[in-house]
Amino acid sequence: MKTAVQIASDVQRGASSADEQLSLSLEAVRARNEELHVFLYVDEDGAREAAARVDDVIAKGDNAGPLAGVPIAIKDNVCQRGVPTTCGSKILQGWRPPYSATVIDRLLAAGAVPVGKTNLDEFAMGSSTENSAFGPTRNPLCPSRVPGGSSGGSAAAVAADMTPLAIGSDTGGSIRQPAALCGIVGMKPTYGLVSRYGLIAFSSSLDQIGPFAKTVTDAATLLEVLAGHDPMDSTSLPEPSPSLVAHLNDGVAGKRIGVVTELIEGADDEIVNEVRRALQAFRDAGATVVELSIPELRLGLSAYYLIAPAEASSNLARYDGVRYGLRVDAADVTAMNEATRTAGFGDEVKRRIMLGTYALSAGYYDAYYGQALKVRTQMIDAFARAYREVDFLVGATTPTVAFAIGEKASNPMAMYLSDVFTIPTNLAGEAAITVPFGTGEADLPIGVQLLGPGRSEAQLLSAARVLELADGRP
Repeated sequence: MKTAVQIASDVQRGASSADEQLSLSLEAVRARNEELHVFLYVDEDGAREAAARVDDVIAKGDNAGPLAGVPIAIKDNVCQRGVPTTCGSKILQGWRPPYSATVIDRLLAAGAVPVGKTNLDEFAMGSSTENSAFGPTRNPLCPSRVPGGSSGGSAAAVAADMTPLAIGSDTGGSIRQPAALCGIVGMKPTYGLVSRYGLIAFSSSLDQIGPFAKTVTDAATLLEVLAGHDPMDSTSLPEPSPSLVAHLNDGVAGKRIGVVTELIEGADDEIVNEVRRALQAFRDAGATVVELSIPELRLGLSAYYLIAPAEASSNLARYDGVRYGLRVDAADVTAMNEATRTAGFGDEVKRRIMLGTYALSAGYYDAYYGQALKVRTQMIDAFARAYREVDFLVGATTPTVAFAIGEKASNPMAMYLSDVFTIPTNLAGEAAITVPFGTGEADLPIGVQLLGPGRSEAQLLSAARVLELADGRP
């Protein structure tokens, strides 16, 4: 499949049409979706209408936008008017939102063609897409292994060439981790850079929408479309979308880059070796590399699994069998509410709701949730100190390559450790990107993670482009 930038160029100049590109995408979906279980819902009728609108705009001689005719996959926790949106949960099965998320409106305005909704860990709670109520997604590069999570369906859609682009959400690594395991580019933007209006909340102070793509250029192009202030989101940064594509070839000459001990310790040797090779690529490109230790990062996993479940227990209280979604009838309201939530939520969601409710309960709030917030502040301060010494940081994205389906499903702690290198960025609300760089066990891809301060997307994307070229990808 061509890159998104190439497709948009072809469609805009008439060398192809949006409808033709959509047909190619749908053909790829039909070829492997049964095997991989990437899409929960394919919106062929809606996609045909969107493609027809793009072709009509071009027929009139107008510019259809930077993503003209580009098929895109949408994680199924992002609302799209009239399109089933489940969050991978039985409690929302069959629900069709009466409105669209801001990012959907921006994609359509840019000429993109949403193909359908992709599978995910239920309510984005997981690291393998095995927690979906509708069955797991498989890694297109090795179907016996996981694609990562929670945005595993979106990552797999791009890796399987079903769509050149996808969007996901990243609460503790849910874009970067599956991107790394599927061998593609994934970016978690600065908190507030992309509107969360219409994103079904897991943990409101951590969630952020971001891009998946095969190339750094495509990721930058998509993020420019998604980003920018939205008055519908009270946490949206009050500034326009940043210029990203124009800075892709800025390079890293003269930059100081920190390799963080805590972001590689515990990773497989083959992954540490690729991180070291990436550092050499930066040196060859004119950067200075320094070793850094940020001990506070070791506390990230513990803080995250108090803050995120606490916010989830509050956000998921709305699924009560009264307002929308699943309803299991019972003798009275209390029994109905309990029966609905028991039937509608899966084990991992129940586990996190209980963790969060406990952390917020009287007598335990200060000892658990309050303490986790203090740790979060320490981590933010530690990152700030690091960025006074270096321009950005480098580490591993994941401790291992893609693991086998079922390997960690019965061990929640082992599964949680899959996100140990990605969680700190979410707690700090800053930016990070993973770029494929080399391979490991069974020739599976390895992701190198670049982390920067808030609003450093342009710098991180240009650095990722350096690694992309060094790894032999045009």
